[in-house]
Amino acid sequence: MGGMNHSTVSEFVFLGLTNTWELQFPLFFFTILSYLASMMGNLVIVVTVILDAHLHSPMYFLLANLSIIDMLFCSTVAPKMICDIFKRHKAIPFWGCIIQIFIIHAVGGTEMVLLITMAFDRYVAICKPLHYLTIMSPKMCVSFSVTSWLIGFSHSLIQIVFVADLPFCGPNVLDTFYCDLPRFLRLACTNTEELQSMVTVNSGFITVGSFVFLVISYIFILFTVRKHSSGGLSKAFSTLSAHITVVILFFGPLMFFYTWPYPTSHLDKYLAIFDASITPFLNPVIYTFRNKEMKVAMRRLYSRLMHYRKIS
Repeated sequence: MGGMNHSTVSEFVFLGLTNTWELQFPLFFFTILSYLASMMGNLVIVVTVILDAHLHSPMYFLLANLSIIDMLFCSTVAPKMICDIFKRHKAIPFWGCIIQIFIIHAVGGTEMVLLITMAFDRYVAICKPLHYLTIMSPKMCVSFSVTSWLIGFSHSLIQIVFVADLPFCGPNVLDTFYCDLPRFLRLACTNTEELQSMVTVNSGFITVGSFVFLVISYIFILFTVRKHSSGGLSKAFSTLSAHITVVILFFGPLMFFYTWPYPTSHLDKYLAIFDASITPFLNPVIYTFRNKEMKVAMRRLYSRLMHYRKIS
């Protein structure tokens, strides 16, 4: 921890998305509504999957994990963003910034692996339905989920070990609304080119590689189903369209963050809204309104709650 001994920066200051008064009110209401909707929507998915026995299958177990990840991610970024919108001095303590970076990269890495696992689940369900219960057994599904979380947190820990000890002498201004690793590294008062290269390799290439792998896997599934019947292709496309939407919305901004060659661009902080607010809100919408089983399960849960309420 020698670098920390001569660091003079005790906090970092966010510039936020905008200081224009006319835009602050719409931004405030949009952020707080999307945050509340994200938390409520994802919580409903988790509770429904837990309480409804008809949803005790690998697909919905993985979906519940995705909802937990979304709640963790938006709770790490959105509350601070909401509190800072009307503040002139938008500050976060040094270690608060470190913790925020760690959580963001941990849940982001977990979601990457989890989306790959969900793609594999759909591949087995559509292309090898007779072997589905054997391959995606409850034990195997739990193993996939635990592995996703372990990889995500290991991925984040590796980066934090290298950046937490960096010396920061000033400036301490981040042109964004949360602590993101690329901008954080550029504020260190030492040469961080090697660390930035490591982040590009560890996050950028992994993100792009995961995205390409998912796109290829979905295309392979569709072509495999097409060989059997047009009806099967239509059903498969309907099933996978939700997954593809989530993949594009999640990976699009991430690939821009870690592969865009112009770090002074302001576009990255606006694209970050997708991962911070929009994607966690859209995930419950996509997976409930496009899923008949989930909608039926939610109605059953609602009926049970109304029944218990009448009895009490």
